[in-house]
Amino acid sequence: MVVEILKRTMIGLGFACVFTFIAITIVVINDHPTSASEIWMHMLASMTIGVYFGLSSFIYMGNEWSYMKRTIVHFSVSILFYYVIAFSVGWVPFGFWPIIGSLLAFIVTYSLFGTGYYLYYKKLEVSLNEQLKKRNENSREP
Repeated sequence: MVVEILKRTMIGLGFACVFTFIAITIVVINDHPTSASEIWMHMLASMTIGVYFGLSSFIYMGNEWSYMKRTIVHFSVSILFYYVIAFSVGWVPFGFWPIIGSLLAFIVTYSLFGTGYYLYYKKLEVSLNEQLKKRNENSREP
């Protein structure tokens, strides 16, 4: 379990680094003046969100809840966590339209990632079932 926690944490940090690199590249290209402490704060926030999303995938590990319930819980906790970070570091200004815009962007991004993972695991499920079916058919032959 500890190895899995470390693995998911590192994956989350990897995603955070990629997104932070993209953001810093945009800042550099636009020649936007910024301080090291500001970059540090945004990088820390990005890493925190990366670790959260890496670890929050454990919600999908249990079999007690339906897939829909797990998705609703994950989405709700994720959006709450995101807005706490986003408001605290200034990614989303307090205002009706910025909040609506960021909410729509969050929903679209979440939906794309969620759909991608769902399709990947559905394909994996079909593949595993086919392999099991072949194995069972081969074991029945004399």
